[in-house]
Parts: sequence; structure tokens; C-alpha cells
Amino acid sequence: MEIVLILGIIAVVIFAAGILIYNGLVQRRLRIDEAFAQIEVQLKRRWDLIPNLVDAVKGYMGFEQQVLTDVTEARANAVSAGAQGPQAQAVAENALSSTLRSLFAVVENYPELKSNQNVLELQEQLTTTENQISFARQHYNATVLDYNSSIATFPNVLISGPLGFVRRDFFDAEPQASQVPDVDLGFGADDDEARATSRPPQAPPGYRPPPPQAPPPPPQGMPPQGMPPQAPPPQPPPGYGPPPPGYGPPPPPPPPRQG
Repeated sequence: MEIVLILGIIAVVIFAAGILIYNGLVQRRLRIDEAFAQIEVQLKRRWDLIPNLVDAVKGYMGFEQQVLTDVTEARANAVSAGAQGPQAQAVAENALSSTLRSLFAVVENYPELKSNQNVLELQEQLTTTENQISFARQHYNATVLDYNSSIATFPNVLISGPLGFVRRDFFDAEPQASQVPDVDLGFGADDDEARATSRPPQAPPGYRPPPPQAPPPPPQGMPPQGMPPQAPPPQPPPGYGPPPPGYGPPPPPPPPRQG
């Protein structure tokens, strides 16, 4: 009886743990759908702005019709790729972003377009929308990473496959976003020139330096180089002269006589 009770408790614990795991996976999957919906909102906003921008600039860009055609075709491809999944849609949206950059670069060559208030407002709105798409993409990819990690770890992996939880695709950014820009501040040429001017002058070919010369002898009365100077001999005090003639020490006393 006790064994049956213990097995029943274990079964209840396992069933409760399975319910908690299942509910957690479902919540993560729903968060992915919500994050992708935010991306679609920003993408639809960009799709709506592009025709207005094309209509505003096509009257000025008579010789740049190919750029406008590329933008229009890229927009149509992005709209049709919406039903093919995040990965295919990401590829189409990245191509659309590339064509829009080409269009903005061409607009810079037309002063009339740069001063057109309608074009400037559309460019600003598209730039803001691009930033919103980037933020929504980051949030979506972070949510997908959390979900994919959950279904691949133990013990979630025991029930994720049988219950239909599969990996989700990331919404990849365009390749240019992962490249490190090559920044040239113009210091290389200046540094090379400064190093070239700071080098000491070089001797011409075949030049030989003269042999070293011996140092000149020291002046009269000066010690040779490397020896300490000697003190001068003592001088007699003022008024002192040589002794007079006949001056000398007194003679020794005579020896005593022997008795």
C-alpha cells in the first residue's frame, strides 16, 4: 500500500512538472508571435511611405529612373515575402533597405530635392521607421533565442519535441550591419611625413668619419686630465726674510773633564 502511495505521489509530481514546462514553452512561443507582430507593424509603415517618396522625387530624377524602378520592385518583393516566414522576409526587407540607401544617395545630387520640404519629411519618417525596425528586430531575435534555448535544454527537451515545439528562425539583419566600418582619419600620411622629417640626416655613400683627435695638453702648472689639482706650497708670512750672516744654532757645550 505504501509503495502504491509513493508511486502515486511521484506520478503527480511529474505530471505537475510537465504542466509547468508546457505552459512556459507556450508563453515563450506567444512572445515570439507578439515580437514578430511589432516588426510587421513597422514594415507596413515603411511600405506605405515608399510610394509617397517615389511620387515626390520621380519628377526631378529624369535620368535616374532605374533607381526608382529598383525601389518599387524591392518593395513589391518585400510585401509578397511576408507570407514566406521570417527568414525569407528578412532577405527581402534587407534588399529593400539597400535600394532605399541608393535612392537617398542619388537625392543628394539634386539640390531641388534637398530643399523640397515634402521629400525631407518623407526621408525623416523613413529613417525613423528604419530605427524602429531595428529595435523590433533585436527584441524578436532575443525572444527567439530564449525560446530555442528552452526547447533544447533538459528537461524541456523531453516534452518539446513530442508536443510540437520546433525551432523558430531569426530575423537576420543585412550583411552590412555586421561589418566593421573602415575609418580613415587621415593621420597615416601625416605620421609618415612627420617620422620622415624627424629622422637624423644620413651620411652620403662612401663617407668616412675623421679619426678621433687627442685632447690638447693642459696649461702650464695644471695637472693632467683625470688627476685632482695639487695645493700650492706654503708661503712665508709677511716680513719674514732670510737669517743674517753668522746666525745659526748655538754650539754644543764642551765635554766634562775627567779628574
